[in-house]
Amino acid sequence: MNDNSVSAARQTLTDDVLGKVVRYARLPLCITDPTLPDNPIVYVNDAFTDLTGYALDEIVGQNCRFLQGPETTPESVDAVREILLARRVDTVEIVNYRKDGSRFLNALQLGPINDEDGNLIYFFGSQLDVSERRRVEREHRQLADDELLHRLRNIVNVMTAMVRMTAREEPSPAAFADKVIERLAALGAAHFDTIGRSDQHEVDFETLMGPIMRAYTSASEDQINLTGANPLISHRLVSPLTLALHELATNAVKHGSLSSSAGRVSLDITILQEPARLRFVWRETGGPEVIKSPRNSGSRIIQSLTRAVGGTLHYDWQPEGLIATAEFPVAALSKD
Repeated sequence: MNDNSVSAARQTLTDDVLGKVVRYARLPLCITDPTLPDNPIVYVNDAFTDLTGYALDEIVGQNCRFLQGPETTPESVDAVREILLARRVDTVEIVNYRKDGSRFLNALQLGPINDEDGNLIYFFGSQLDVSERRRVEREHRQLADDELLHRLRNIVNVMTAMVRMTAREEPSPAAFADKVIERLAALGAAHFDTIGRSDQHEVDFETLMGPIMRAYTSASEDQINLTGANPLISHRLVSPLTLALHELATNAVKHGSLSSSAGRVSLDITILQEPARLRFVWRETGGPEVIKSPRNSGSRIIQSLTRAVGGTLHYDWQPEGLIATAEFPVAALSKD
């Protein structure tokens, strides 16, 4: 067989295979002829008729605009027209309609088909129904937005309760202002990471504790030692846990182990069973002798927030150092 025969056979095989690919492809395809008036459809595959619900004889000879309807935007139509005029390959999302009147969002890819001399002979169009995909994306965005709003409301509620209770307990405007500023700073530091990304629902315990460790252990990076588990904490627990840890650290700096460079805090985190719950134990050593303060405004706030999520917080004022034990239902770690 000579080279010309091989070339002809290869061309026949290529044309036959490509024709079958277009015909049997699961992606809806159409071909239009711009050399005819109004650039009519001259070919569609079975996937196109399945998508639109129209029979072949109802499609061929029509311009593709017959799929447009009430919610088809002028902007998307203009975009299609501009692509055709520019004779480039591009994609437009356009609302189209089936024969039964149902709408679908069509990710329409279209472009020119040229002959060997570069002359335009056809346009192709591939259709992809992305309605469900966009619906799911919208739902995810809505859920993310709802989650963000819920967190914001949670923070505002905590701030409101904190300011109200602090105002009742602090003796002077200056002391009130200082206490509120401290608590807001701790609350904000803990929430920034989780609220910065609306798709992030959890933060691990060590990350939650990081800002407090950095703020209250300037004497030594090892003054607070974390041991045990490092569970993920849901946004529902961010506020009570953060403020509890902040109050413990504040008290330790003013009156307890963190007031001395030799003082230490061990913070052990455990996941308990039956019923499943998270426990942390804050244990101070190496500081001055502990004397329980008669004023416990911070404790009241934390106790209130802890009870609100089904948890408990117990203070044991030992002379050698405070021991605070908190427990929270594990279900609250990952569910709202």
